[in-house]
Amino acid sequence: MKRFRILPALAAVLMISAALLISGCGSKKEEPKGAAAGAEKLKVAFMYVGPVGDAGWTYSHDEGRKYLAKELPYVKTTFVESVPEGADSERVLTQLAEQGNKVIFATSFGYMDPTINVAKKYPDVVFMHCSGFKTDKNVGTYFGRIYQPRYLTGIAAGKMTKSNKIGYVAAFPIPEVVRGINAFTLGVRSVNPAAKVKVVWTNTWYDPAAEKEAGKTLLDDGADVIAQHQDTPGPQQAAEEKGKYSIGYNSDMSKYAPKAVLTSAVWNWGPYYVNTVKSVKEKTWKSDQYWGPLSDKIVDLAPFGPMVPEDVKKIVEDKKQQLMKNSNWDVFTGPIKDQSGAVKVPEGQRMSDKDMLGLDWFVEGVEGTMPKK
Repeated sequence: MKRFRILPALAAVLMISAALLISGCGSKKEEPKGAAAGAEKLKVAFMYVGPVGDAGWTYSHDEGRKYLAKELPYVKTTFVESVPEGADSERVLTQLAEQGNKVIFATSFGYMDPTINVAKKYPDVVFMHCSGFKTDKNVGTYFGRIYQPRYLTGIAAGKMTKSNKIGYVAAFPIPEVVRGINAFTLGVRSVNPAAKVKVVWTNTWYDPAAEKEAGKTLLDDGADVIAQHQDTPGPQQAAEEKGKYSIGYNSDMSKYAPKAVLTSAVWNWGPYYVNTVKSVKEKTWKSDQYWGPLSDKIVDLAPFGPMVPEDVKKIVEDKKQQLMKNSNWDVFTGPIKDQSGAVKVPEGQRMSDKDMLGLDWFVEGVEGTMPKK
């Protein structure tokens, strides 16, 4: 679940306060073309945990915002970037509601409670919280089954490794990140049971230097493929500098390390944002908890790099098509063992969404421990 993050409180508050003073809630606005002259537009706001240029999580959401503005001429979009989770996010949400925004997307896990709190004061505003689990009459949640493309990227990594040591630069020990590590490892070992996935924690979402350094540590330890769960291409660049391979996340990261990136697990938020805003406009919106699969195209794989052989591409594509069919088989279908070798999911059984959303243990093949909370 996204996102928990600690930033230097004073600096963050000063930065956002200054931005709000200068530009009216720190927002940038995009005027959609094609709207009728003089028509009142539906105001839609986005609150981001990182900068829009992070090449990762926030970048992918902002691409979705741009898509929304382009597709719906009657919409006027606003965004506020680099908003710390906690009390300050509640203040920003309040200001966005006061500015007349009728739909507000809060795009980080740590915004969950602030969203619920502010929504109670503005019952005529629809609040959408990304990756959370709390809802209300005017609050819905949304996310995608990114663990599915992560499994597919694991297959590519498992086929491309020569050392059978794969590194994973991990953010925070929350279920979303653990689920991604496990799905990736299951993909790796489905084609290469001898391979291991070593995890290093950074406790960051956006720290290019720290994330690149973690990648270097894994490479120095013998890893020849690096995966990640952060918002910067630092681990990808570390792999390219060492002449090794990598797996990107959030967006296609190949442009930052073209000789290293095999593929990336990516988000495609635009169509979901369009459908949600349309439903608000047409008064058909209802609070729910959306968790979209590959077949909804909210999650996907980026194109393969030129170094990936055709036979590897075919293995990945065949498994992708199986996942797209939404059959009884999914990534977390047994038998699945934990690190100790104990069976956690019996053969033929499929892990429930509830259990997946609360994952706090590693599958067999992962080298690493869960930091103490």
